[in-house]
Amino acid sequence: MLDNIIVFYILFTIVGFLAAMLGTIIGAGGGLVFVPLFMYWFPEWSPSMIVGTSLFSVMCNAISGSIAYIKQKKVLISAAIVFSLATLPGAILGAQMSGWFSGQGFMFAFGCFMLCASGLIGFKNFKKGERKEESLTLDQLTYSKPIGISISFFVGFISSIFGIGGGLIHVPALIYLMGFPTHMATATSQSILAVSTMIGVITHLLENHIVFSIAIPTSIGAIFGAQVGARIAKRLKAKSILALMSVAVFALAVRLILKSGILG
Repeated sequence: MLDNIIVFYILFTIVGFLAAMLGTIIGAGGGLVFVPLFMYWFPEWSPSMIVGTSLFSVMCNAISGSIAYIKQKKVLISAAIVFSLATLPGAILGAQMSGWFSGQGFMFAFGCFMLCASGLIGFKNFKKGERKEESLTLDQLTYSKPIGISISFFVGFISSIFGIGGGLIHVPALIYLMGFPTHMATATSQSILAVSTMIGVITHLLENHIVFSIAIPTSIGAIFGAQVGARIAKRLKAKSILALMSVAVFALAVRLILKSGILG
C-alpha cells in the first residue's frame, strides 16, 4: 500500500515537472497539460476541482519561472504589472457573461480562430532570418500601453469563459502585435500568469476546490520544472520557441473544437 502511494506521488511530481518545463519555455504555464490529465484520471472530480487544482500548480509554475526569468533579465516588469492587472476586469466580466458566450458555436468558432493563429505563427516562423525585434534589449523595448491593456483585458475575458491559460493568447500578441522579442514575450507572460493565477487560486481555495493531495506533488515538480524550462529557453533560438508555441496553440485549438461537440 505504501509503495503504491509513493509511486503515485512520484508520478504526479514527474507530470508537474514536464508540464512546467514545457509551459515555461513557451510562456503558457502547464494548464494545457494538467486539465485534460486530471479530467482523464479523476472523472469523479467536478470541473471546479479540476480547474482549481490545475490553477494551483500553474501558479507555482509561473512564480518559479518568473523568478528564473527575472534573474536572466528577460522580464519587462513594468509591462508585466500593468498587463496582469488589466486581465482582472476582463476575467470578472467573462465570468459574469460566460452564459452568453459559452455555447457550442462560439467555442467552435474560437477554436477555428486559434487554429488559424497556429498556422500563421508557423508560417511566419518559417520565413528566412529572424525578426528584427529579436535583437532588442529591455532598455530598447518600447510598446503601446493602451494596446497592451486592451489585449490583456481580452485575454482575461477569453480565459475566464473557456477556462484556458491566457499565455497561449498573450505570447503571440506580445510578439506580433506589440513587437516584443520572443524570449521577453514568454518571460513577461510568465510573470503576468503568476499575478493573475494568484487571484484565481484564492477564489478556489475559499471554495475548497483544490485537491491538495494532487496539487502538492504536482506543484513541487512544477517548481523545479519551471527552473529547468527557463534555462532551456535561454539556450533556444527564437524560432525554436515559436515552433513549440505553434504546436501548443494548435493543441488548444483542437481541444476547443472537439469540446464544442459540433463535429460529433
